[in-house]
Amino acid sequence: MTNCNSQSMVFQPCRGRKVEADFDGGYVSSNGGALLLREAARKLGIFEEIDKQLVDSRQLSKVRHSKGAMLRQRSYGMALGREDLNDHNQLRDDPLLQTALGKDSSLASPSTLCRFENSADRALAWTIIRALVNVFIRSFKKPPGELVLDFDATDAEVHGNQEGRFFHGYYDHYCFLPLYVFCGNHLLVALLRPANVDVAKHSAAVLKLLVKEFRRVWPEVRITMRADSGFCRHRTMSWCERNDVDYVFGLAKNSRITAAASPYLQGVQRAFETWGGKHRHFCNMEYGAIGWKKQRRVVGRLEHGPRGANPRYIVTNKKADGQYLYERFYCKRGDMENCIKQQLQLFADRTSCHNWWPNQLRLLEAGLAYTLVNHIREKGLRKTSMARAQCDTIRLKLLKVGAVVMRNTRRVRIYLSSAFPDQELFRLVLTRLRPA
Repeated sequence: MTNCNSQSMVFQPCRGRKVEADFDGGYVSSNGGALLLREAARKLGIFEEIDKQLVDSRQLSKVRHSKGAMLRQRSYGMALGREDLNDHNQLRDDPLLQTALGKDSSLASPSTLCRFENSADRALAWTIIRALVNVFIRSFKKPPGELVLDFDATDAEVHGNQEGRFFHGYYDHYCFLPLYVFCGNHLLVALLRPANVDVAKHSAAVLKLLVKEFRRVWPEVRITMRADSGFCRHRTMSWCERNDVDYVFGLAKNSRITAAASPYLQGVQRAFETWGGKHRHFCNMEYGAIGWKKQRRVVGRLEHGPRGANPRYIVTNKKADGQYLYERFYCKRGDMENCIKQQLQLFADRTSCHNWWPNQLRLLEAGLAYTLVNHIREKGLRKTSMARAQCDTIRLKLLKVGAVVMRNTRRVRIYLSSAFPDQELFRLVLTRLRPA
């Protein structure tokens, strides 16, 4: 049935014609791309993976919406640009979203979703993280030769009195300090942390768990941990050396390493003074910082230009050429920073609950939304003009599609907009996401 509204809206005339509008168009949705999210979720099997491990302590005879269904609803909503619980006042009755979630009646209300999020605990968080890791493992048809695990942290700014929020001097505001782990574009871990901890907090424990799981499946795989200088810790490097794990960390500049690299720095400076222009040189040193129990290999990228010296250092146990390690390997961690930015496009910073575990769940809900959109990009959009598009671009061009929904007892018929400009791309993505 249509929802009649007698108050029409009048706009500026167009070529002598009156322009009027109202909200009695019937079941029209702007979320036509939710069908692609459903295909991606089915192909990945990530929610089925979570459903196997979920424990629901409620009285099931009185339950209309399972925890898995509500997790799907929130993740789909974030992927479609609806980050607030209040958005589901209307979104729960969107027939297209209902179809995408395998329903034909109203979805969970904001109050029900709120109770679900506030019931979150450590077990639920680790269930989702294990599902992310298992889906990543299943994405390989044959064992990989090497896995590069990128670790990084970012800020999730808060504006209330949330549990665990602190002021962070570097970011200059109250925030959380989530830890992210990616392998390529694949999210493996999103761990909420308070902002008053060391940036490397929990990274060694997370690394151990990931290495254990990957080597259980792929005993011969080479694993490399890559991170900036905030994660360069002696205990982490020692564990990597004892367990045959490679590492490449940024190394912060200090007076001792500057003194060790002084002969190389002077040579680059003389080259600049002699020939002008910017000069770059790479060197290898054995260096032991205070607190290290041994010396380690340090690669220096020594640069001198019109603005003076600009050295950068990395510490590693890999045997490759120093220039390659810095330019072609370490600098690639910038791709991981772009992945974190895309988490924010999917509202990973929407940590506005008072309690801790609901905010951890919201971080992971955004991670699930990212996993679905990334799968659409990697499988459905490969070798197209949008193969490297960011999540908000994919949402705008593929997910937010106008559609009329007609339902009866035998069929759900969806009429996507005839004016949609990327129809062929939409068809291509759907074809690629369907099971072979």
